[in-house]
Amino acid sequence: MTLAVDLISPEELDASLVEAWRAMVDADPDLVSPYFQPEFTQVAGAVTPGARVALFRRGGRVIGFFPHQRRGGSIQPLAAPLNDYHGVIVQAGETIGLEQVADLLKAPRLSVGGWVGPANGGERRATVQAALPDGYDAWYAERRATFGKYFKDKERARRSLETELGPIRVERGLTDPTLLDQLIDLKREQYRRTGRHDVFACGWTRDVLHALTRDHHGRFGASMAALWGGDRLAALEISLHATDQYHFWFPVYDPAVARCSPGILLSMDTMRLASADGFRVFDYGFQGESYKKYFCNAERRIVEAVIERPGLARSAGRAAVGLLNATGGGRGDRIGASVRRRWAAIEACEVTPSARLRGALSAVGAAAAKLSPSPAAARA
Repeated sequence: MTLAVDLISPEELDASLVEAWRAMVDADPDLVSPYFQPEFTQVAGAVTPGARVALFRRGGRVIGFFPHQRRGGSIQPLAAPLNDYHGVIVQAGETIGLEQVADLLKAPRLSVGGWVGPANGGERRATVQAALPDGYDAWYAERRATFGKYFKDKERARRSLETELGPIRVERGLTDPTLLDQLIDLKREQYRRTGRHDVFACGWTRDVLHALTRDHHGRFGASMAALWGGDRLAALEISLHATDQYHFWFPVYDPAVARCSPGILLSMDTMRLASADGFRVFDYGFQGESYKKYFCNAERRIVEAVIERPGLARSAGRAAVGLLNATGGGRGDRIGASVRRRWAAIEACEVTPSARLRGALSAVGAAAAKLSPSPAAARA
């Protein structure tokens, strides 16, 4: 039997659909992330512009779900760019691949950054996790034996932070909206300093974090952990969690005490406290930052891809890379992935064509600035 597809809003997921969804997630170990839980779609979808859920049917029976959003002619996973894992929640024995989703949804363009499931094209990437099957103490003993110099340094950093600021205190499970606003504002400052696209400027992404921290369903939800030295807040991070999975999400720390690694110390203490509550896998997202190798002992493979219908005009992201290539030396190719990812975030955040255009021009400018020689180099 051929597949058919219906589109509904997240609010239209009734109890029977949620029950079927949850059974599919529970039966597939590839769908362990909190992003695949039906509650993520229900809570985040209520405040995400253009949110829809594709119901895939065979013989009239629902055999799969794909939560997503539309931005003009483009389809992205629901709540992108905040959504780090996505794919089709599908019944055991069924397979619905990336290209098939694009075809069934008649998407002029389907953009994914963390696709879990079958895909013929795209770039294969890895995310990394710290798995603690025997709890924090056993994990830390193994990590310290393997990377003694690194963890001794962090133990010294902890003593230094305490000497400078006062006794260290860490709390997790925090949902205070004022504290969350503080985290988001600090993250926006970081985006401005680093020249990255501000994913919270559009407003609705901020609403998603507030909704997830406010609306918990059992072990599913989002919460913050914070580290104070004396009375001073030194590090803060929001995470998403469900079942035994804990997904580190948006971290911030006080740059004035960066030498004491407050963010790293907060991650370690969060793992210690959360593992005592039954969490066993701590997801650090994409590999790349050097510190992650000291913490992570597992990885997952995902796909980053853009599926476009033949004959369509090039997207703004591809046009930006082409523009940079035109300057000579294949410079656009060298940073093509960076431009593409920046554009994906802009396209997902911004809900109007004019806002997307401004973001695209900003992305091209930022990419070109990275390729330009410094004034000192130019004078040499």
